[in-house]
Amino acid sequence: MTDHWIGYLGIVFGLLVAPPQLIRIIRTRKVKDVSLYTYIFLVCAVSCYLYNAIYIGSLAFTITNGVALIVNSAVLILLIRLRYEVRFES
Repeated sequence: MTDHWIGYLGIVFGLLVAPPQLIRIIRTRKVKDVSLYTYIFLVCAVSCYLYNAIYIGSLAFTITNGVALIVNSAVLILLIRLRYEVRFES
């Protein structure tokens, strides 16, 4: 029973990772100190988790990994777009 709740606690922590970064990027439009490779690998990892959740038929993990993929992808897209703009405006 404890293992079951630890899994859900992991889901909560996993979902809390990207939103603060996304909010900060939207507010400040600064991405200089944010690692692009971290978010590339994170989006790849969450994509694999989502595929696995769909494969095993876990609704809870499918929903949470879907949300995590959307938020982390948004961070990644903003990182790429804002770095591209800065590079060519200078």
